Amino acid sequence: MSTSPNRAFPIALALALGVAAASPASAQGTVPPARGMAGAPDLAAIDRVWSGQSSRFALAVTDTTIFVAYYDATRQMTIASRPRRGGGWVYFKVDSWVGWDSHNYIALAVDSAGQIHVVGNMHADPLVYYRTRIAGDVRSLVRVPVMADAAAERSMTYPVFLTGPDGRLVFKYRDGRSGNGNEIYDVYDPAAQRWSPLLAKPLTDGEGHRNAYFMGPVLGPDKLFHIVWVWRESPMAETNHDLSYAQSRDLVHWTRADGTPLALPITVKSAEIVDPVPVEGGMINNNTIIGFDPAGRVMITYHKFDAAGNTQIYVARNEGKAGWHIAQVSDWQGFRWDFRGGGSLDSRLFVSGAVPVGRDRIRISVIRDGEPIDFVLDAATLKRVAEVPGSSLQRQLAASVPVPAGMVLNTVEDTGSSGIALAWPTRPAHRDEPSRDIPDPTTLLLVTPGKTAPR
Repeated sequence: MSTSPNRAFPIALALALGVAAASPASAQGTVPPARGMAGAPDLAAIDRVWSGQSSRFALAVTDTTIFVAYYDATRQMTIASRPRRGGGWVYFKVDSWVGWDSHNYIALAVDSAGQIHVVGNMHADPLVYYRTRIAGDVRSLVRVPVMADAAAERSMTYPVFLTGPDGRLVFKYRDGRSGNGNEIYDVYDPAAQRWSPLLAKPLTDGEGHRNAYFMGPVLGPDKLFHIVWVWRESPMAETNHDLSYAQSRDLVHWTRADGTPLALPITVKSAEIVDPVPVEGGMINNNTIIGFDPAGRVMITYHKFDAAGNTQIYVARNEGKAGWHIAQVSDWQGFRWDFRGGGSLDSRLFVSGAVPVGRDRIRISVIRDGEPIDFVLDAATLKRVAEVPGSSLQRQLAASVPVPAGMVLNTVEDTGSSGIALAWPTRPAHRDEPSRDIPDPTTLLLVTPGKTAPR
């Protein structure tokens, strides 16, 4: 896709990843938000921000500090920090301005030495990367022209920070363009303040004819990193096909689900195909989300067309020697999301990963045409037990955050347990094309859990 980040950002993925900040793991699109806050949240203004289209902002929360990165009212990338216990914001603006492209989101991380890393505003563009010289001080951010390989950093999209198995900061991105790109991984040495390639070769290779759109890696209860992707033949969204999977213990050596080694780079011929969904089969990149059942088995939530041409939700579960068990979750009639073309789409459907509910149930949450829905599955058979209204942070904030006409509310939630989030209204994606006018800026809000009344 690139889907419009007009409902929520891929936080379900970031939560599973344990990424270093609330920048998604594949941050290429959007999925339903986390379940919302237990009580009424507190809201506080951070800044006035660009609202012409949504390019995802970034949030990182440490034990002591909140860091945010966003595009201000003049479209300039801004990084701000504030103590968690309260107080004023410290702001710093860097030399980068966003256009109309919703792909140009921001990724932010804090490494083990406390240094801040910010990458963003790239869609098949050269590297835009900043790092602090003084730990925790956003005003010491400086532009760094090269991370690990200047030759591979000329056409970058989808930056993601995550934490590797040894606790080191890992950075991944796509090198190339939609329909023709490779997945690159780098790793950071905080003592030497230097990035280096994590993989000797790209993770995947489209062989000049296609590229892979990833979700993950996600660290599972089995201590393995799980990754899923679709192959895409061109910039046109309808050319996604062949849901694929790999796993790794160290992000370097990758295998199929049965442990068979995969030689890098993985190609469409060597990949493990979970579901051979054809081109124009109703499957889109970024709506292929990893989760786990109560036994810790990996599951993938996605959508495709059924035999009647309706869009339906499906799950695939790795059942060991039995292979992948694919089950249809929804049974919608007359609903068909027939996406086509390039650019950021105004998406009708977002899916999240499987979540265990007790020992014998699984929850699959989706948002269809703005309405949160929860499917409850029997963990043994994957048969649907119930379909009930779901919840979202956007729905919870609806009564207290004004959203101007023609706009939608975006959120980014902390990947940890703080309950802290960001919320701001923007216009939805417009295929990455300019609008006929410039909307007024909107307010970026810090959302924190409300104080519980004493008993």
